[in-house]
Amino acid sequence: MAEGLDMEELLTAFKKFAVHGDTKATGKELNGKNWAKLCKDCKIVDGKNVTSTDVDIVFSKVKQKSSRVVTYEEFVRALEELAPKRFKSQSKDEALQSMFKLVEGREPTNAGVTKMSKTAAVDRLTDTARYTGSHKERFDESGKGRGREGREEIVENTGYVGAYRNAGTYDAKTKEK
Repeated sequence: MAEGLDMEELLTAFKKFAVHGDTKATGKELNGKNWAKLCKDCKIVDGKNVTSTDVDIVFSKVKQKSSRVVTYEEFVRALEELAPKRFKSQSKDEALQSMFKLVEGREPTNAGVTKMSKTAAVDRLTDTARYTGSHKERFDESGKGRGREGREEIVENTGYVGAYRNAGTYDAKTKEK
């Protein structure tokens, strides 16, 4: 087997992939989807010697019959099964060490995540200065949304009609007389 430090890094990688994409995951068990992601991200799947089908078959082999996840010990056994297949020219121990080195310290990647578009059409459509009509009232001068105030007609109980120009001047007029 590998040294203690290497096994710690392997355990860390296992935990990171175990919790990836699942808010309820504890990090103690790895599901099939995350196992396949680990194999792809760590370059265990090379397309020739090890394919995604091989990865799924090994996962099914090492997990408990009624379980849908693998523990850390089963994970290490799965790597042991894939090592000779991935590194055919090496001895079994060398292949296992090479396999551990592929996985150690790795984390899930977010390749293919959609990035925000920055085209002229998107800029034109999202420029709040160009809004007209009722949509213009939803934003202030800086382009920041006004929230509920911009969407709904909020009733002011001042006693004046909605668009009355001299609202709030009654007290000043009565004091003058």
